[in-house]
Amino acid sequence: MIVGLDPFEIREGATRILDRLLSIDNIENFSPAIGAGLSYLLEKEKGKTISVMMPYIDELNQFSFWYRQLWAESLGKKGKGTTPVNALGAVDQHSQLQLYLDGPKDKFYTVIVSSMENKGAPLTEPFHKIENSVKYLEGAAIGDLMEAEQRATIDTLIKNKRPTRVIEIPDLTPDFMGMLMMHFMLETIFMAGLYGVDPFDQPAVEEGKVLARQYLAKTLKERLHG
Repeated sequence: MIVGLDPFEIREGATRILDRLLSIDNIENFSPAIGAGLSYLLEKEKGKTISVMMPYIDELNQFSFWYRQLWAESLGKKGKGTTPVNALGAVDQHSQLQLYLDGPKDKFYTVIVSSMENKGAPLTEPFHKIENSVKYLEGAAIGDLMEAEQRATIDTLIKNKRPTRVIEIPDLTPDFMGMLMMHFMLETIFMAGLYGVDPFDQPAVEEGKVLARQYLAKTLKERLHG
């Protein structure tokens, strides 16, 4: 509400996903259940212990941090869980993609994209006069470059046999944001069921909070009483 979004629209989107779950008899075709099943099997059968969330939409950068906390805090219990890593395209094509493509084959990728073709301002520089190798940029819109980058990353991951899930979305509305968040909340709950852990507690974190309060109380007591 502070940033001008309608929370009721977000809730409507989330409700749509939840209502679908409550109305079906078989969850085999329910996308959050499929996502959890894939994550579980890829870990158990293929050793994919790292889950990479990589949106190519700047507005979803904070969402990827939210996903990282949700997945780690809900599932990392009793020796169970996979490690969530967040990345942002196209920035992290340069900082992380080398590892993803040529490093350990221990990762499962979720790439979130939206059509960027012909969006944004066109490039008007006479690139052929600057450097012949980049003359292909002339006339392209900024969105065309992003579209090419995200498609290239997806195709390269698949070509290199990295398990990759692609979520393609329309315009990022509050309604769709609610749908996306509910999808991953339910996927996390399904994954917890497969692990046999409670996704709603955080015993290890709570232990640290108790110790932090004790350390702080001790520090303040010593400061006040010399």
